[in-house]
Amino acid sequence: MSQRLAVHEPVLRRLLAGLYGEHAHFDAWLGELMASLEALHSARPAELRALDEQRAAQPDWFLSQRMLGYCAYVQNFGGDLNGVAARIPYLQEMGVSYLHLLPFLRARAGENDGGFAVSSFDDVEPALGTNADLDALTTQLRAAGISLCSDFILNHVADDHAWALAAKAGDAAARAMFLVYPDREMPDRYERTLGQVFPQVAPGNFVQVDAMGGWVWSTFYPYQWDLNYANPAVFAEMAVALLRLANRGIEVFRLDSTAFLWKREGTNSMNQPEAHQILQALRAIVDIVAPGVLLKAEAIVPTCELPAYLGSDEARECHIAYHSSLMAAGWLALSEQSTSAMREVIRNTPALPQAATWLSYVRCHDDIGWNVLRAEAAAGGHDANARLARAARFYTGAEDSYAAGASFQSSDPNAAHGSNGMAASLVGLQTARSDEEREQAMRRMLLLHGLALSFGALPVLYMGDELAMENDYSYLHRPQHAMDSRWLQRPRFDDERWQHRSEGCMYQSLQSLLAARRRHEALAANAPRTLLDDAPDGMLALARGERFLALMNFSGQPQSYALQGRWTDCLDGRILDGAATLAPYAMQWLERGAAA
Repeated sequence: MSQRLAVHEPVLRRLLAGLYGEHAHFDAWLGELMASLEALHSARPAELRALDEQRAAQPDWFLSQRMLGYCAYVQNFGGDLNGVAARIPYLQEMGVSYLHLLPFLRARAGENDGGFAVSSFDDVEPALGTNADLDALTTQLRAAGISLCSDFILNHVADDHAWALAAKAGDAAARAMFLVYPDREMPDRYERTLGQVFPQVAPGNFVQVDAMGGWVWSTFYPYQWDLNYANPAVFAEMAVALLRLANRGIEVFRLDSTAFLWKREGTNSMNQPEAHQILQALRAIVDIVAPGVLLKAEAIVPTCELPAYLGSDEARECHIAYHSSLMAAGWLALSEQSTSAMREVIRNTPALPQAATWLSYVRCHDDIGWNVLRAEAAAGGHDANARLARAARFYTGAEDSYAAGASFQSSDPNAAHGSNGMAASLVGLQTARSDEEREQAMRRMLLLHGLALSFGALPVLYMGDELAMENDYSYLHRPQHAMDSRWLQRPRFDDERWQHRSEGCMYQSLQSLLAARRRHEALAANAPRTLLDDAPDGMLALARGERFLALMNFSGQPQSYALQGRWTDCLDGRILDGAATLAPYAMQWLERGAAA
């Protein structure tokens, strides 16, 4: 640790001085923090320290084309943590090396935003298991070559977290962990420029709490209280909480709601410079204490604002960031049968620092947020509002669509509502009435996964998509969930489909794609990527290096692309010479040269 400390401690000190240097007793506070880091490093198990050394020596270890993620809720995938452990052979069968389990720490009693209202960072949710079960799971996953990713909710805690309970009981130090205002003067001033995350069910950004004698900042739901990162005690407590979890064997942290960490009047209090300083300081701490751990930014922001969350070679931030613009652009391309906006997204996607990557995906537990595409949707003189609103309507089944989805909340009646639904339902499998319709829907499903797998990122599958699972409408009968259509894409794992997966077209086709990806270093996250502009509007053509070509037809009509020389189809072994013609919604992965 001493060598790492010599490199990263000056960086950490500079960042924290920039955030908190004007506070009284800053040097004493920093000394206490460094002592905590040393103690946590000393407590780190030997097996994890060995992993730290191995990964520190190969900092790009997670950029390989063999990396594959899988995301699931514990209760839906395995029932509890032990049930997830029983699924490890299945994950290995798919080649999964990264498992993101959605919130499994102790959550607020009652409504808790699907576990994102955390009551304790040190305890597993009792319904999902015990801390011993978590320790056992991380050990088993590590033995299987799978890194466990946990959500770490940075922006807020539940109103029954120990800090919140102490604050309500009159503890001044606990009260200072939150943003509390005695009357509406400051909240009203802030609200002039703030957006709203859940305008229909949780309007506004402040909640009146009698026990606090005022208004508490609550960006998301009223029971999720934003933390006051202007208070150095908040940063220290959250940093050591993260490291305690890392010492339990969690290897990746999805840093939730990173864009909201710093508040500034007159702005939307998103993506503030201090939020990035906080993330860079957390990165420096991880680099010192647990360099085998990865940080992943959950920042659902426009393409132009994404790179900051990965930092630079000089100012390292997170290792991984969601490429939400790419995800949304894939769905937009299907609805329009045009790749124009997607091409803009790819053009706007910058080169990354060393040992950093995008995360690519098709679906997740949240909605498809269209507004991240505003800039790209406006390119060429288009009306971005109208264009994105049309896509949102398309995925509700309007606009003569094959999709079976639902709209999500929006604070602007003229803006695009988010879209919810399982991928299989959104691509038309749920509404298909003929073999031809089912075949086309399956092609759309594989096309989107092919984009995520070939773009140059760490791709993550969402639980059930590999089995073409459809929407779960049972949420409508649960009063606490009925207003939140995101529960459409949060079904229980379908064991019957799983038992018959060898007969399933989606599973077998996806397995072929995954096997082909593992064979080709050109598909590694850090391999070169070039957008080829000579493809027809309905087609996307990506070159990965000099010898690999991904062709994807997002239209309902056949599309052709001129080839220079002979190419081999990586999926079926055919030799192509002169041109490739793709059926509607089809794709081809081509390698230069004829097969031996």
